[in-house]
Amino acid sequence: MSEILDHCSLVLPSAAVLVISWAFGRSIPALSFYAPLLVLALFYVPGILLIHGIAERTGVSFGVAFQRDYTPLLTCVASAWTAANLPLLVVAWFFPALFAAAAGLAYVYLGVLVFFAVRTVFGTSNAAAILTVSLSWIPLVAAYFLWAPLHMLLGFLASPFILLYLFYFLRGSFGNLGAGLRSRQSYRRNLEAAAINPHDGEAQYQLGLIYQQRRQFTEAIRRFQNAVTIDASQTDAHFQLGRIARDQGRRKDALGYFQTVVNQDEKHSQSEILRELGALYLSARQYEDAKTELERFLERRPYDAEGLWYYGQALEGLGKLTEAREAYERAAEAANLAPRYLRQFAMRWGRMARKQAAKLAG
Repeated sequence: MSEILDHCSLVLPSAAVLVISWAFGRSIPALSFYAPLLVLALFYVPGILLIHGIAERTGVSFGVAFQRDYTPLLTCVASAWTAANLPLLVVAWFFPALFAAAAGLAYVYLGVLVFFAVRTVFGTSNAAAILTVSLSWIPLVAAYFLWAPLHMLLGFLASPFILLYLFYFLRGSFGNLGAGLRSRQSYRRNLEAAAINPHDGEAQYQLGLIYQQRRQFTEAIRRFQNAVTIDASQTDAHFQLGRIARDQGRRKDALGYFQTVVNQDEKHSQSEILRELGALYLSARQYEDAKTELERFLERRPYDAEGLWYYGQALEGLGKLTEAREAYERAAEAANLAPRYLRQFAMRWGRMARKQAAKLAG
């Protein structure tokens, strides 16, 4: 999926879907060759965008998410549909008696591929990607009930005059749909070209961020390590290496990277390094050390929901339950007051804080 995002346009997978659908039509006459692509483009992919936004509470409007992620997601999903249905087409032609069983396996495989598409495009967690794919049948139900009027509308639009009219007035809008994917690909190509320079650590760092967002952590680590090899003062790369190491449970490595960041700039990333150190000590059950670092962080950023959540955890670990509950309540309040662009991150901590505060109050 990452290679598709970097190198593929929407045209090729869309054409592949149409060709395979046309080939299926020779075995299944009731199937219109354009039906699968229309279902993917008009129902399935917009449905996934909507479901992901609701499930993750991203705080991003559907219009913004559509403009940013629709073409990349449709490109990946159309490629996934092609990969799942190409073997099924062979079965339909040569082993029709096995078609029903093969169809079940093909669409399980399609679900797995869509899981990776969702995770790569949105950079979301495994659990969130599974939830999104599990609910993605909902737009397919909508497609089933709306297909008859849509089919009738398509018959009307098939007029050459109507098609020319739509092309003339909407060609700019259709062209803009692919602008987001093209700009991403152009940006990455420029970074790859810059990364050839053995003295350009910033290009390595930016490539690492792309892989980290796509949850390709092995490649992200390699790029960040390249960055600090080129320039040991690349604080951002040390910071990201520490975050990945902490998430992977490599506490000793994470502590080394975070200590380097503190030595270089204690206020790095708006003092988030102190919050990361606190979370690291918390994962090692070093509650007093965690409390110390988090207090330093909260002196500078008293309304950070994530920091307040970790602080409550540290206090709870030290047996200071009343103070822990107050910290959780502050975290929930901070999440509610977070600006819109930060809400998708803050709401997670706010939900957990409210639950934990209620548990301690009870």
